[in-house]
Amino acid sequence: MISLTETLAIAKGIARGAGAILREGVQRADFSVDFKSTVIDPVTEYDRRSEAFIVGELRRAFPGDRIVGEEGGAYAQPAGGAPETGRRWFVDPLDGTVNFSHGLPIFSVSLGLQDADGLCLGVVYNPMTDELFSAIRGRGATLNDRPIKPSQTQTLQRSLLITGFPYDRHTSPENNFDTFLTLKRRAQGIRRLGSAALDLCFVACGRADGYWEIKLGSHDMAAGIVILREAGGRVSDHLGGEDMLGRREALGTNGLIHADMLAAFAEVARARTPPPITSSPA
Repeated sequence: MISLTETLAIAKGIARGAGAILREGVQRADFSVDFKSTVIDPVTEYDRRSEAFIVGELRRAFPGDRIVGEEGGAYAQPAGGAPETGRRWFVDPLDGTVNFSHGLPIFSVSLGLQDADGLCLGVVYNPMTDELFSAIRGRGATLNDRPIKPSQTQTLQRSLLITGFPYDRHTSPENNFDTFLTLKRRAQGIRRLGSAALDLCFVACGRADGYWEIKLGSHDMAAGIVILREAGGRVSDHLGGEDMLGRREALGTNGLIHADMLAAFAEVARARTPPPITSSPA
């Protein structure tokens, strides 16, 4: 099987190729926009073009790998009858479609790889800044091939956090609003940037101290999880466990404020839970 080092080099080239497609698209004002789960969940022709390019290149380079793409779902079968490798790619061809559709240059291409031992490789590329974050399990993380590490901020009061809100926030009570307000009162600041993959990478390189979000897809966070972990940060689900993909949520921090953020989540959860009904004494 091709090594992870060789795989990473190919994945970087694919991400840059997809980024070129997105750079071309964001300069146009006439591309088509449709909507998926809700009227605030857009998908553009460039989401689809980018994914088609990525899937084609991955299947050509790694025909035995499976692929999970945001727009095309699961490309379940290996290409051309190739023997299965047991590896699976999580592909987000355009993470930050709302930003892209408005011409806001904060979006990315995200490629995460999972093998039999878990998530093992991540590439996240912002084509508008030409910043490429990457990591291989056990070998550290880089930004444009230079090593990165998280911040040393030790308290929430001095922390800059990043979050996001789900597309069903208009109708669902599980919308992150109460957690946002709780942490807004405790942190130095909170930003909502619009690309989960970049958010995790920004924590990895010290631009932010923590990030959390709910109702994420595996394609949103797989690559960023590898990059933040390899940079030296910590990533968990909102209970402090390792089931980020299954629970569709992520908490990524510099490690130093992780316990405080988990405590805030637990406090919010307790406030949501009504007290038990007790019977009155006879």
